[in-house]
Amino acid sequence: MKGVWQALPARDEDKNTLAVIEASALSRCKFKFEPDYGVFRLHNVLPTGTTFPYAFGFVPSTLGEDGDPLDILVLTDEPPPVSTVIPCRLVAVLKAVQRENGDTISNDRLLGVAASSERYADCRARSDVDEKILQRISEFFEFYHGLQAKDFEALGWKGHNAAEKTLESGIRAFRKNGSPASSHKAAK
Repeated sequence: MKGVWQALPARDEDKNTLAVIEASALSRCKFKFEPDYGVFRLHNVLPTGTTFPYAFGFVPSTLGEDGDPLDILVLTDEPPPVSTVIPCRLVAVLKAVQRENGDTISNDRLLGVAASSERYADCRARSDVDEKILQRISEFFEFYHGLQAKDFEALGWKGHNAAEKTLESGIRAFRKNGSPASSHKAAK
């Protein structure tokens, strides 16, 4: 069964990057799109006292080195529900690597701002986001992957141009290799 999220492009007609939300801001629950069923399934729950700092999800029609769509964290005015599609502008990318089974792969995190946001209306570049916020996001992802016994290392933040290059690379990989679901299953 093919879900509507699999048919979405990475960008809309206004050139906004589309983000499909898998974890709402301030939620402990992380859902994951299940392509075989066309639904979002509960993937894991963070420990009591911890939450996702911002909305988190994926960019459709992209493919990262880990076999999944590119990850994106989105600054929004309110916590959006899971499966919401948010048009956003890219402002930065957290460069990161993940080590598994002796392999090291890139596992970057894009940072976007909801295009319709009032609170973040003036946020257009990495420099518009407080360094403490960026540091806490980096630390959150290291913590989050540590809970899953994964070796994840945040290498640092890059700006808008690097984020765009990461997105374009993910779009090219998707076009070359097909859907994330087929690539991910082939890698397992």
